Amino acid sequence: MKNPVVVIGLGEMGGVFARGLLKSGHPVYPITRSMDMAKEADLMPEPELVLVAVAENDLHPVLEKIPTQWRNRLVLLQNELLPRDWQQHQLDNPTVVSVWFEKKKGQDAKVIIPSPVFGPHANQISEALGSIEIPTKVLSDAASLEFELVLKNVYILTTNIAGLETGGTVGDLWESHTQIARAVASDVMDLQESLTGNKYNRESLIQGMVNAFNGDLEHRCMGRSASARLERALKLAEETGLAVSRLKKIKQT
Repeated sequence: MKNPVVVIGLGEMGGVFARGLLKSGHPVYPITRSMDMAKEADLMPEPELVLVAVAENDLHPVLEKIPTQWRNRLVLLQNELLPRDWQQHQLDNPTVVSVWFEKKKGQDAKVIIPSPVFGPHANQISEALGSIEIPTKVLSDAASLEFELVLKNVYILTTNIAGLETGGTVGDLWESHTQIARAVASDVMDLQESLTGNKYNRESLIQGMVNAFNGDLEHRCMGRSASARLERALKLAEETGLAVSRLKKIKQT
């Protein structure tokens, strides 16, 4: 039997990873909201890894409370994630997964494209997801991870925010509203570059986004969090002094 792992958050996504980790031979030690992480870390001080599978809005409060024993074992998987999110908690080298499958209640996981993963526990995560037929792509360096995280953010924010104006599916968005999609994506890329301090090949990001569209053309653009994502993007743009004119126009409609 392999070393146990800790899973913080057992929602839909946490459940998928827990199933893969179990199937690949790791006992799973769950942490729920009602449990004291510090006490649990005393009972389980040296797990193989600690998967943080809470929602985006819960990530920072959880990272603030991560026990010392677990800090160098973390695996993160949240949407809208960038290096700044773990660096502000003095976490230098977590394993990070850019998740490209969705899991809804009562349905099995649906793969869009392979999920990139990078970090000390990348191989364990790749093996775990592979055991339940979810493909991954193990990355070779931190720069590749950052690009993949930016790409995922461009996909999520563009589809959700453009969807507030267009509705429909990602296939519809790219076929019938390409100009809107590109304008929103441009604002989103401005924001990502501002948040990371780096420049990216924008056409490569667009092509990556389209590749993900093609992975599930019927995926709905506007998720439940679309309005909140727009508000969050506008707040970050204001803090960084960006114009994001298309995002502001969508907010006004």
